[in-house]
Amino acid sequence: MKFLGNIIWLVFGGIIISAEYLISSILMMLTIIGIPFGIQTLKLAVLALWPFGSEIRESQHNMGCLSTIMNVIWFFVGGIWIALTHLLFGVLFAITIIGLPFAMQHFKLAGLALTPFGREII
Repeated sequence: MKFLGNIIWLVFGGIIISAEYLISSILMMLTIIGIPFGIQTLKLAVLALWPFGSEIRESQHNMGCLSTIMNVIWFFVGGIWIALTHLLFGVLFAITIIGLPFAMQHFKLAGLALTPFGREII
């Protein structure tokens, strides 16, 4: 069931969301300061391609306030726009009962798009 959900996800918006993450990752990696942000968005791009069966949880590594600072910077640089895209797709999918599982995945990814640092994808 996860495989079928991921294939349908890929066709109905997964590629667009993943491309958005990939473009933001490439733009951030143009500077040395943006490399950690770019690496994190590459992880999110992979998750955006294949979200069913993946789990997001708090990271075991204690980064202290560094992850909070990185999340604040990320929020203003690109996180808000990607989260709004996830919210838009989530609302569109939530209109029908069939699209509800896909809407839930978009809402999950919207929360992750706002604060990706300090979390790990399993």
